[in-house]
Order: sequence, then C-alpha cells, then structure tokens
Amino acid sequence: MVLADMGADVLRVERPGTDHLLPPHHDVTLRGRPAIEIDLRDPHGRERALSLVDRADVLLEGFRPSVMERLGLGPAEAHARNAKLVYGRMTGYGQDGPMAGVAGHDINYLAVSGVLGGIRREGERPLPPLNLVGDYGGGGMLLAFGVLCAVFEATRSGRGQVVDAAMVDGAALLSSLIHGMRSAGQWSGPPGTNMLDTGAPFYEVYETGDGGHVAVGAIEPQFYARLLKLLTIDAADAPQWERERWPQVKDRFAAVFRARSTSDWEVLLEHEEACATIVRGFGDAPSHPHLRARGTFVDIAGVVQPQAAPRFDRTPGAARPRPVDARQALERWGVLGLG
Repeated sequence: MVLADMGADVLRVERPGTDHLLPPHHDVTLRGRPAIEIDLRDPHGRERALSLVDRADVLLEGFRPSVMERLGLGPAEAHARNAKLVYGRMTGYGQDGPMAGVAGHDINYLAVSGVLGGIRREGERPLPPLNLVGDYGGGGMLLAFGVLCAVFEATRSGRGQVVDAAMVDGAALLSSLIHGMRSAGQWSGPPGTNMLDTGAPFYEVYETGDGGHVAVGAIEPQFYARLLKLLTIDAADAPQWERERWPQVKDRFAAVFRARSTSDWEVLLEHEEACATIVRGFGDAPSHPHLRARGTFVDIAGVVQPQAAPRFDRTPGAARPRPVDARQALERWGVLGLG
C-alpha cells in the first residue's frame, strides 16, 4: 500500500478464489493496486508469474520459508530471469532459526521479541498494541524500507538481492531505546513502573470527569513545569524525578483530571506547551481540527482512511482507489496474455 501510494506500479497476485478478510472495497491496505489470479501450483501459472518477474523491479512474498522454492519461484529461479530483482520476504520468525516454520501472528512475534511483555501497567497482563508493532511497524514498514534500500543499491551494482524482513527482528529493532535505557540503569523496574510504560506521572493517561481521557507526555522539565501550573499543583508537591513518589503524584494528577470534563481539558491543554492532549478514538480522529487542516484523512468512495504519508514537496504521494481493471494493469506490464 505505501509503495503504491508513492506511485509504484504494484500488481497483486492472488490465489484463485481467495477469501478476503474484508470486502476489497473496504480493505484500505489493498488500495492503489489491482489484482490478478494465478494458480502458482500449476506449471502454466508458474510460467505466468515468472513472466511478471522478468519485468519487475521488486517481488514481495509473504509465505512461510521454502514455500516459494517448492513452487519453483524462489530467489534462485527469480534471479536467473532478472538479475536486478529485489526479492522481499515477509515472515514472522524469519527465513531461518528453530521457529522459522512455525505459525504465528503479530501477538506471538511481539511476545518472543520482548515487546509485549513490556507493554502493561503494573500488576496487569500485557496489553497487545493492536497489530501495529509487528504486522505494520516492525513488519511491513521495515520491509518497504529494506526493499527501497536494495533497489537503490541495485541501481549501482546491477544486482538484486533478498530482503529477509522478520517481524520478530523488526519488533525488537523498534524497542532499541528501551534496551539502551536498561543498560544505563534507567529502566530497572518491573513493567508499569518505568518512565514510558505508565510508571511516571508525567507519561500517563488520566480519566476525565465525564469518562474521557487525557494523554500526558510532559517529559522535558519545561513542559512538566507548565503542566503543573495548568493543573495548579505546586512543584514541591510533585517532584518530577523522585521515583519513590511517583505513585502519590499520579494519584494527585488523577484527582485533578477527574475534576473537569474532557472538553474543558481540550480547551485548556491542547495549545499549551505542556504535551497534554485529549484521547480520541478511531472514529473521532478524522474530525480533529489539526488533522482536518492537514488532510491527514481522506474519503475514498465512502471509506474514510489515512492519506498517504510521508509528504513530499515535489513528488507527492496520494491514496488512490483500488483499480479493478486488471486488463489495463497487464497492458502496462506488457503481459496481457497472462489471463
């Protein structure tokens, strides 16, 4: 999706009779890329796929390790047809290792990488951060980054290569800061008692008087000082870095936030240098004035969805509807006879 948003000509190959999790019109991640059906287990279908490989800059596949090799479409066969091809492989556990062939999902890859175990409040169970860290942040985004690095290198060397994007690796990479803090002794407490995992009063979510919530991230001392002033809390009663007093300071903050409504806090905080904002849900976020002004969300055929990101001043990307005419796509690729 992100490659298509940025102007790449992406063609999706699907198994005949594929059942989609969502209707294609509502599956935002399919936007900008038409699909064709090819039975890769059929020798004729295999040759059709290799005809696409002949013309492609990049091949992306998300099977378990060795599946593409068994189909006769592995890196060796692909590079024999197209030496500059970048071969991107997306898996949970990677192409090798004791668990390489084991089934899993985002939650499992986060569990193995240590990330899931660190996302929880004190004394509570780990909380899965939806499927954003493994599937998308540590998976798809790093795959896209790796593929573009390899494409750039291929323009110099004339040779493609395999990009092994494993969600366990990506999730671990995203936690690099925490590992650094641990080694420095700044992340020494159990989950839920450290600076960024809701242990600190200045990095926490508080309930408001009408059941809404305010997110506070006042890490820097000047922002923390401004927050205290807005909350009318004396700095002597809420020292920022006395960890043993964090629980009591959190209780004090919680009582203050419960005393006013969400809308009151929005007016008071969101334009202040206090790093505090109300918490909006998926349904409310597109109507936030700032996101509305930036056009962060767009409506495509009745489906509200995030606009392409990041932004470019000369060659901007854009979210585009999913093309339904595979014939036109195949004409662009010069392989109309693919069926």
